[in-house]
Amino acid sequence: MKILKSEIDIGMEIERLSMKSEWRNKIIFGDCQNMGELEDSSIHLVVTSPPYFNAPFDYPDLFDSYKQFLNMIRNTAKELKRVLDEGRIAALVVDDTLIDGKKYPVVADITKVFIEEGFKYREKIIWIKPEGFIRISRRSGVILQHPYPMYYYPDNLQESILIFQNGDFDYKSISKDSKMESKIDIDEFQKEKWYLSVWQITNVLPNNNRLEKGIAAFPEEIPYRLIKLFSYKNEVVLDPFMGSGTTLKVALELDRKCVGYDIDLELLKVVKEKVGLNQATLTNDRPDFEVIIRKDSKHLRTKLQQKVKDNHNRRQ
Repeated sequence: MKILKSEIDIGMEIERLSMKSEWRNKIIFGDCQNMGELEDSSIHLVVTSPPYFNAPFDYPDLFDSYKQFLNMIRNTAKELKRVLDEGRIAALVVDDTLIDGKKYPVVADITKVFIEEGFKYREKIIWIKPEGFIRISRRSGVILQHPYPMYYYPDNLQESILIFQNGDFDYKSISKDSKMESKIDIDEFQKEKWYLSVWQITNVLPNNNRLEKGIAAFPEEIPYRLIKLFSYKNEVVLDPFMGSGTTLKVALELDRKCVGYDIDLELLKVVKEKVGLNQATLTNDRPDFEVIIRKDSKHLRTKLQQKVKDNHNRRQ
């Protein structure tokens, strides 16, 4: 596949990968607080996980303050309200953050922000991670050293999947053919217990030999369920905090179109590999993508990983 590169007046570099259809899946490196590349009401589902506020294992000191973090969330919520079609869903995987003994109520505050920006708070699903598949924590060990009241700090086995809706959905707007093509497998639905508000899914461990080394990626099972439950085939799925591109990969596998934003340009190679842009096939058929690199993109991964390493060394 030939890759063409060009510069345009507003300072964007565009890689054009094939010209097979009107719609071009998009990978955009830039701040999702501005999603000017997307038209109003052009997105059918949002599945994402915002950066965990200054989490020492992933994003140490990424934000100057908690107020700045929430301001970023609010600006993103405004853009999502604009680009998300009427009645459609924005699903966010989030968790409260503990930093130097202080816990920040991220789940509650993000819920409040999205409601204030006009979204309906539809549901909260609790994602439970199997015991033994969590990062090593010294919190619960405190009480082993001090077996007295007030020394109790539990290890965290859960995160929240917040489900927001942009107004009311018109069920009659979907054709019968589209409904049949996107029909949910009820056997899978019941066997895997999707009907519960608690999902037990093994998390992605921070192993050094995985593609997303040093990246807080969520398991493919989460976007798999959400995309099947809240979108139809050939619709557009957006991840404004793309990371390694897990949502995009799953969307393509489920015959959806996709758009991803991330501010960290160092993730370009990982995202390309995950969505299959670097893979040759017998038919030489690859996903139809447009990669846009904006001037507001940054190089963050190396800096963040060094901070994580430094923090780890200080704890030794």
